[in-house]
Amino acid sequence: MRSTHKIRGWRSWVLWPLSILMRLWCRTLRISLDAEMQEILKDASEPMVVVFWHNRLFIAAECCRRFRAGRDVCGLVSASKDGAWLSAFFDLVGIRAIRGSSSYRGAQALREMLQAVEGGADVAITPDGPRGPRYRVKPGAVLVARQAGTSLLVASCKFASAWRLKSWDGFFLPKPFSRVELRCKRIPSIASLDRDEGTAVMQQELDALF
Repeated sequence: MRSTHKIRGWRSWVLWPLSILMRLWCRTLRISLDAEMQEILKDASEPMVVVFWHNRLFIAAECCRRFRAGRDVCGLVSASKDGAWLSAFFDLVGIRAIRGSSSYRGAQALREMLQAVEGGADVAITPDGPRGPRYRVKPGAVLVARQAGTSLLVASCKFASAWRLKSWDGFFLPKPFSRVELRCKRIPSIASLDRDEGTAVMQQELDALF
């Protein structure tokens, strides 16, 4: 039986200074967001399912800190070895990892995400992760958003200055002090849509942001 990979012992300590560096790095970023959307994000009356592309993951925790302060956040992370490092890192920056993917532990991860939303937490998903194809919404993200029955927030950003990694997603590393234009759109619910309709809506809304 396959197991969920975890980072233990001295390896977890390696991540601690990196998490401090990332926090300081992100504090230098000049993130802009229009006033109307800021008010929507600061509304703590209900949790949200937040979706954004995998290559914008670097600033996810910082955006939550600035615009969803005080709300618990859970993030879907693969149960693989790579996911174990990200899960351990998430713990250090204040995001609770829920482990699973379409190929392993998917049903359990779905239940945990729905429980998190019922408990008042936001759930963050990269709909093209963990391995792509880049900028293509997978049905799993839609399933969570439909069954949660809460607001869906599609989000993306544009960096004025960033390094681009040679990874499958072309991961963005914003340069310190870079300007970041954050765009979001709140969709009240997609619970009434079937899987294909929900996938099309999520794809269309994410594509329209930038």
